[in-house]
Amino acid sequence: MDRETIRLIVGIIGNVISLYLYLSPTPTFINIVKHKSVQAFKPDPYLATLLNCAMWLFYGLPIVHPHSLLVVTVNSVGVVIAFTFCNIFFKYSTWICRVIFIAGMVAFTLIVEHTNDARSMVVGLLCVIVNIIMYTAPLTVMKTVIKTKSVRYMPICLSFGNLLNGSIWVVYAALEFDPFIMIPNVIGAISGIIQIALYVKYKKTTNWEDDEPPNELEMPPAPSNA
Repeated sequence: MDRETIRLIVGIIGNVISLYLYLSPTPTFINIVKHKSVQAFKPDPYLATLLNCAMWLFYGLPIVHPHSLLVVTVNSVGVVIAFTFCNIFFKYSTWICRVIFIAGMVAFTLIVEHTNDARSMVVGLLCVIVNIIMYTAPLTVMKTVIKTKSVRYMPICLSFGNLLNGSIWVVYAALEFDPFIMIPNVIGAISGIIQIALYVKYKKTTNWEDDEPPNELEMPPAPSNA
């Protein structure tokens, strides 16, 4: 089996795991709908995922980085899923600013850069930055976990998804070296390990029955990314 075939197989596995990652917050949102309140859940990971998928979708387009079908397909689905989740947090975020940022970078890249290599470089660097933001977005939640010794508002499915997703895409990037995919996913795998370690450490001290989140966890009202 040649390297290209192995890379294709790993990429398909990566797509499946990425879909798991994007869908992993589903229990959280079922809980939110059930209580008709976002409670103390943070919108950061979902905002970052939406921005991340949008940038990688742009990166995978033929006019930017040809032959990236796997990247385009999984991130197209990711945009739809993340946008659906983010709508619940609409009034708590200023995600419109991030949408404007994406639109501006798309226009800049298409107008200023005239070759696929140049476009790949510009968008690839942006994707690295945004991907890192997505994987480190749970830092705000991890800080709360350490402060309250409670993992109630840090979904383990999302943490596990970060670890799996980061790991498989590191393998994919290594088979045909792509630093834009490699760098953020190494960070993602490490982030997932840290989150799971925190979950294991504080699971026993978590009060799962309390319906009211403590004051420290209350989400601040937004002025006025889903």
